[in-house]
Amino acid sequence: MMKKISSLLSLVGFLMVVLPGPLYQFAGLGLGTAFTLIRYGLFVAGAALIVMILQILINRKSVDWANLSVFAILALIAVYMPLNMMGKASAVPPIHDITTDVTNPPEFVAVAPLRKDAPNPVNYEGGEVTKQQLEAYPELKTVKLAQPVDEVYQAAEAAVATLGWKRVTDGARENTIEATDTTLWFGFKDDVVIRLTPEGDNTLVDVRSKSRVGKSDLGKNAERINTFMETLRDEL
Repeated sequence: MMKKISSLLSLVGFLMVVLPGPLYQFAGLGLGTAFTLIRYGLFVAGAALIVMILQILINRKSVDWANLSVFAILALIAVYMPLNMMGKASAVPPIHDITTDVTNPPEFVAVAPLRKDAPNPVNYEGGEVTKQQLEAYPELKTVKLAQPVDEVYQAAEAAVATLGWKRVTDGARENTIEATDTTLWFGFKDDVVIRLTPEGDNTLVDVRSKSRVGKSDLGKNAERINTFMETLRDEL
């Protein structure tokens, strides 16, 4: 009996945590409902692990270890994923608009029409957002490269392609690249603008990454900027 209960709880908890992303992305599930399912999936999976421990303590000799291992893995995944999200949320500020230039952030132009119905507006808020970014991500600053702007632009295009971002070109400004990155699990669309400014034979590189939905990005936008800068250097 305990075996059936723990197996059922493990499977249900796993599905409650894993499925909300695809259901939100492809089936129109509300974001609030999706996060509620994940939260309760954590509790269900935790209950499954407790039942498994009791099963081992009470019926150790009759435990089917292969079966138990499979469902224990499902339960552990269902516990880990929400806890990992909570850990990231507590470790970063609740902001979703990150830029290397907080005084003159790159503007979204080509992407702007795609964000007209997005909960997060296209404009840069500044103020408290800037303060929280500077405290959390002091390493994010304008990067100066010892290559001319044309060469850096070609490398930036290659970096965007390597990262799998979708280019948005209509109306984009000179020496500027705009693109959208779609996250895998929930399919969230985050927009990126890369601004290149010539300075003699050098080039100043600024990047801004902003989520269309959600208050906190769990650090994803800062991570995206750092990843782009690393990829750009590799392309150069």
